Amino acid sequence: MSGADRGSPSATAASDPPPDRPAATGGTRGFIGYAGWRPLLLALALGAAGGLTFNFLHMPLAWMMGAGVACTVAAMSGAHIGVPNKLRQVMLVVLGVLLGSGFSPDMLSQMPRWLITMGILIVATLVSCGLIFFILRRVGRYEANTAYFCAMPGGLNEMITLGTAFGGNERVIALMHAVRILTVVLTIPVWYRLMYGTMTSVFQAAGRVSDLTLRDVAILVACGVIGAFTARRARMPAAMMFGPMLLSGAIHLSGITSSRPPGELVALAQVVIGSAIGCRFVGAILREVLRDIGYGLLAALLLILLAVAFAWLGHALTGLPTDDIILSYAPGGFAEMSLVGLALHADIAMVATHHLFRIFVVVMGGGLLFRRVIAPRLKDRGSRPTS
Repeated sequence: MSGADRGSPSATAASDPPPDRPAATGGTRGFIGYAGWRPLLLALALGAAGGLTFNFLHMPLAWMMGAGVACTVAAMSGAHIGVPNKLRQVMLVVLGVLLGSGFSPDMLSQMPRWLITMGILIVATLVSCGLIFFILRRVGRYEANTAYFCAMPGGLNEMITLGTAFGGNERVIALMHAVRILTVVLTIPVWYRLMYGTMTSVFQAAGRVSDLTLRDVAILVACGVIGAFTARRARMPAAMMFGPMLLSGAIHLSGITSSRPPGELVALAQVVIGSAIGCRFVGAILREVLRDIGYGLLAALLLILLAVAFAWLGHALTGLPTDDIILSYAPGGFAEMSLVGLALHADIAMVATHHLFRIFVVVMGGGLLFRRVIAPRLKDRGSRPTS
């Protein structure tokens, strides 16, 4: 057993999954979870039912939250569900076009102050990572490489790739980041719903089919296709969503169109994204990974509290709305937090830009910091003679 595997007691109990199911938070043949049409249809059916339930309860971001909860429960119960990565990417394009349609001329005057909040975000990220790494390392007794990449609030796929490359436990890293994203997506909208009565519908933020002309449809489709293609060629992070968002934002700011993707399509996109979150728990048997989930939940809650604290500092220094900064600093995924911001009527451009910046800082700086600082110390300790 490798050093990384010894970093998680639960990894010993759940070393290799049976061949008939994918590894925890992993996937098979391009799917998140189980591969095939039946797992996909079951995941979408469960996701739609969950979304409909949350929509009936007037929850913010109902279709994504409901789908995420329903599929998480199903996955942890052993259901054979799965969502194709390609389908998720297509839906990210739709959401990117929608987010870009929310750009307003006012954001241009706010951008200089974003430099300050981005600087604070770097400090917040370092403090957050240091605290979570300390807890996982000293209290949880995880191996340093596993604890380090579990503590980094970057993109889930990027952290799994980097963590595995540096010898971390892939399953533990994937599980903790999946718990982080799910916790943030559930906690923040529910908080605003309970404390402030915030209620919104995807059909309010999106457009209506009856309002779209063929010209509007052509423009929106072009924003998605050209934006995604260009961003991927430029190797931009979160390209499938960020590229369409930028192009859509430019088109809408220029006044060429004011149309938005229809609410029915956006609701479907949220169901797919939410279902994919839940499908990341496929293969995670609760009794085997309960300890990892517990530390992932603790880390997520601490990250949220730190995000709120640094958001107050950002508000004091810039005067920008505290709620917008909280959503910009909250440690969720880029797509998920952008949708939360849309549901809570935040400055979408600010929220999306800050999360993309955070992912860029973590991905570019995280591996370098581990290679230059953490890894040499581990090597020195390993070379010391034992008495």
